[in-house]
Amino acid sequence: MYKAPVEEIAFTLKHVAGLAPALEGGHLGDLTDDLVDAILSEAGRFASEEVAPLGAIGDVQGARLVDGGVKMPDGWPALYRAWAEGGWNSLTASPDFGGQGLPHMLHVAALEMWNGGSMAFAIGPTLTIGAVEALAAHGSDHLRRTYLPKMVSGEWMGSMNLTEPHAGSDLGVMKTRAERRDDGTYRIFGQKIFITYGEHDFTDNIVHLVLARLPDAPAGTRGISLFLVPKFLVNEDGSLGARNDAYCHSIEHKLGIHGSPTCTMIYGDGRFGDEPGAIGWLIGEENRGLACMFTMMNNARLAVGMQGVAIAEAATQKAIAYAKERTQGKAPGWQGSGQGSGMSPIIEHPDVARMLLTMKVLTQGARAITYACAHAVDMAHGEEARHWAERASLLTPIAKSFATDAGVDVASLGVQVHGGMGFIEETGAARLYRDARIAPIYEGTNGIQAIDLVTRKLPLSGGSHVRGFITELHAIAARASAANAPELGETGPRLETAIADLEAATEWLLATLADGQQAEALAGATPYQRLFGLVLTGAYLAKGALADGGDGRNAGRAALCRFAAENVIGETAALRDRVVSGAASLEAARVVLE
Repeated sequence: MYKAPVEEIAFTLKHVAGLAPALEGGHLGDLTDDLVDAILSEAGRFASEEVAPLGAIGDVQGARLVDGGVKMPDGWPALYRAWAEGGWNSLTASPDFGGQGLPHMLHVAALEMWNGGSMAFAIGPTLTIGAVEALAAHGSDHLRRTYLPKMVSGEWMGSMNLTEPHAGSDLGVMKTRAERRDDGTYRIFGQKIFITYGEHDFTDNIVHLVLARLPDAPAGTRGISLFLVPKFLVNEDGSLGARNDAYCHSIEHKLGIHGSPTCTMIYGDGRFGDEPGAIGWLIGEENRGLACMFTMMNNARLAVGMQGVAIAEAATQKAIAYAKERTQGKAPGWQGSGQGSGMSPIIEHPDVARMLLTMKVLTQGARAITYACAHAVDMAHGEEARHWAERASLLTPIAKSFATDAGVDVASLGVQVHGGMGFIEETGAARLYRDARIAPIYEGTNGIQAIDLVTRKLPLSGGSHVRGFITELHAIAARASAANAPELGETGPRLETAIADLEAATEWLLATLADGQQAEALAGATPYQRLFGLVLTGAYLAKGALADGGDGRNAGRAALCRFAAENVIGETAALRDRVVSGAASLEAARVVLE
């Protein structure tokens, strides 16, 4: 059973990602170290004791379409109500609407724990929090007053409606249309697919944020507007009114996250209301909807990264527990009696230990990267706002992609550690693998994240920001070398070599883009994204090993850091070669795809 790693989360937040110096510098208002610990402790308790026990039930039962509505798994509606009553939906929201105004770092730490308990459960509240952010940033005063208090409290939930059957990730060709009405509202007509938590029985109202196109809108993404379309209209006194002309037509049968309803939503076919058309209200300006939605999507990308971290942590915990109990063969040097006739626990076998340590490295690295990204988001609201905003922009695609790839890789290794028992549903290892697989796909596939990283984020400030960041990484490697600590082994030199690979690949990409050779740069975008993530993993593990968290675990952190440096991050040399030299062979090989 999953147990939230509260101590490791707190250490990473404070001593690797930057929470401790931010607290000491007074950058986070009245937040104190004690309050941080109290929030993390209670979040961990709730995730371990309340969410995790219902995860398997959600997987087996799934969300079910019954009489035009979605029935959630047994126990889940009560679980959601307990979660909302605990105030977890309001952590980062503005106090003006009932929120607690806490840093984003605490939000993502809590998200890791909810997702560790059940990814299928946690994704619903995650989307509501994103909808709150978009509405708070771009909605009119009337919309904010009407919807935000109940969305912040969790009394109502939200959803994000982008994708259509023919469009996929290309929103520029979407067909959902909006028609203006004289009373200032709009009528929405169209179909949306893959809408997570588009319908459920957690709350009595659902606030849909829907992208649609006006009749006179420009072509492409420049002509998209964003609308608020509630399931039930809201009366002037705040009570629920008539059913809006929007409903869930069907739900998908998926590889994983079975408890999460993935809906096909129909808007405006006349099923409800006096006339066809779902009633909606404009958020932001006409034809500027994508910019508004990106407020929600950028933080949603980090939230999806947290799903990868959470699945990786849960899979690692499960695999280590199994490896300690399962006996098979006799490991080299094994002297214990074990169970059966002198067999070793499989954790004693070198290859199993290698897999488990790789799982821990990828998990810890993904956690540090995502938390560092959240720290940058928080710091972007204070001094040196531009620096931290650029850091958040640079880290977001890496946090989403590296962490979700790690979730899949670690969950796959978890199945391998379990052997045949991992391939059947009894152990739960398979569920984690199935759940993990969606995360590299949604909120912008990891390939799209790589395009964003290379073409939009590397050139920030003419490339000076990424160069400055690499300089910071060099400093961490230098500290590791200067420590001259036997327990760190070759960490310093190996990390320096990996950073040099990152630096060379970065300079090649910047020069290639400057020469207008975008296709050549994009051929290496995904390898570059992984290269960056591995370097950050090595650097952040070294930073943690060099820190004194006061929890007596530094010896273990140093050992894991050394394993990462000497067994995992050496892949950067091959990745650098793929970035710099892979474009020509990729283009030549296209012939085999014809």
